Amino acid sequence: MNAADLGLPVDVPSTALFTDQYELTMLQAALRAGTAERRSVFEVFTRRLPNGRRYGVVAGTGRVLDAVTNFRFDAPMLDFLREREIVDAATLDWLADYRFRGDIWGYPEGEVYFPGSPVLRVEGSFAECVLLETVILSILNHDSAIAAAASRMSSAAGDRPLIEMGARRTHELAAVAAARAAYIGGFATTSDLAAGFRYGIPTVGTSAHAFTLLHDHERDAFRAQVDALGAGTTLLVDTYDVAEAVRLAVEVAGTDLGAVRIDSGDLLLVAHRVRRQLDELGAVKTRIVVTSDLDEYAIASLAAAPVDAYGVGTQLVTGSGHPTCSMVYKLVARAESADPAAPLVPVAKKSSGGKTSIGGRKWAARRLDASGIAEAEVVGTGAVPDELADRQLLVELVKGGEVIAREPLDMARDRHSAARANLPLSATQLSRGEPVLPTEYVHLGSGS
Repeated sequence: MNAADLGLPVDVPSTALFTDQYELTMLQAALRAGTAERRSVFEVFTRRLPNGRRYGVVAGTGRVLDAVTNFRFDAPMLDFLREREIVDAATLDWLADYRFRGDIWGYPEGEVYFPGSPVLRVEGSFAECVLLETVILSILNHDSAIAAAASRMSSAAGDRPLIEMGARRTHELAAVAAARAAYIGGFATTSDLAAGFRYGIPTVGTSAHAFTLLHDHERDAFRAQVDALGAGTTLLVDTYDVAEAVRLAVEVAGTDLGAVRIDSGDLLLVAHRVRRQLDELGAVKTRIVVTSDLDEYAIASLAAAPVDAYGVGTQLVTGSGHPTCSMVYKLVARAESADPAAPLVPVAKKSSGGKTSIGGRKWAARRLDASGIAEAEVVGTGAVPDELADRQLLVELVKGGEVIAREPLDMARDRHSAARANLPLSATQLSRGEPVLPTEYVHLGSGS
């Protein structure tokens, strides 16, 4: 099922106004100057990873493809732009027929990236490419930040599954995107039904403290839940007294009780006590799920605890302290004229303060060591060295305005797992450090 074609309620009818006003005023000026149709190359990259992170994770590519497809100016939007006098009549006429007809290349979703990696390359006329800047960055910066946090958490969790449950901690549509990105980063399920509906992510959920408090006695709440959902359900045991609740849970559900959830207290200590009590009661197969403001560090601290699954909310959907990847969208090459045959010339902003850019249309490849482990991210212009020809990272996503690279979400999830496994072991260390791979630049002194 291609959910992007279903017009589901979490979609918007158009992404065209998910942009900054200066994209349109630049368009108007370029149309007047006769430079709007110059062939151009824009690239998305970040100059640095968030402080202490060892790698980034590309996420949101599928949503970018949807956004580009849906970037259309309908009549009410054009009326809005006209009434506000944001652009002139000639520009409005041009926008009325807007369709992206260029090409997009990028790192496949789920791949890892490093400073300088050209994670997305957008090619076409200046006019059609410049309009996409804001919406592309909005998606990639958000989703990649969530996926990177999810990847760190799933690495810390090892084989124990992770539940995404952050919908109540962010914007309602951001929650759907966050669940998608978390799934790519290694989470197994989500509590958010819109994410399950939109993207097919497995959903889970049983009860909150309110359900226990609704009943006169905790036993009554457990009985009602087991009667409705079966003995395999998960009972929340920290509303009152944990030990008494565990006893009641097994008494009501029997030793086939699916799981108990702990949402407060010293999780390490409580998990050990609950595991001991469950075993003594004969519920040796009953699992323990822990929640309560977890992040990758808290998950790692519970590695030796008898925990079977983790539920993560706030820290996940806020990127665990890094809610953006600081990706930028920069013009790196443009033609000398509007002639389709005009050659591309590299262009770049000259700036101090760490905001420099490197001109030229770039390729990227990942060099491996003798053991097949990644040892460098190589970014260059011009011809790709023969030894890196089969290690190139960018794939064609859009050709002549047509999306050609849609894929199931599980493919991106599997790709990330493989990409992370191909990094040096230090990539999964939670201690602060530099990017696990250096970025090497080649051929950048000439051509595009």
